[in-house]
Amino acid sequence: MSDTKKFLYVNRKPPYGTIYALESLEVVLIGAAFEQDVSLAFLDDGVFQLTRGQNTDAIGVKNFSPTFRALGDYEVTKLYVERESLEARGLSEGDLQEITYEDEDDDWEEKPSIRVVSRAEMAKIMADQDVVLSF
Repeated sequence: MSDTKKFLYVNRKPPYGTIYALESLEVVLIGAAFEQDVSLAFLDDGVFQLTRGQNTDAIGVKNFSPTFRALGDYEVTKLYVERESLEARGLSEGDLQEITYEDEDDDWEEKPSIRVVSRAEMAKIMADQDVVLSF
């Protein structure tokens, strides 16, 4: 019997201006290190955490968006983005970073980690988790 629990980290806050986004990333990496089945969900302003070409020079904080690309190394390969949240902010899938992982079950083929899902699909994903943590 496996002790692996499904953890979903829900990100609703914009990437900068609060500490939530960065903290969530740190918690995710810790959870992944303990071999939990970790996924991330991005809703509301949380979708901005994954947009490409973030420039934080003007606000004087570290741009941590490249850290998302390291998640695959920690077996965190499911980043769910709510389509309605993107559309409400004038964004599309093309505005998001390319984040991939190497699928060890498929000859290490690179596959996309970001999955854009509908609000209804997101509700199902959330219902399927053992633990849901919001940031």
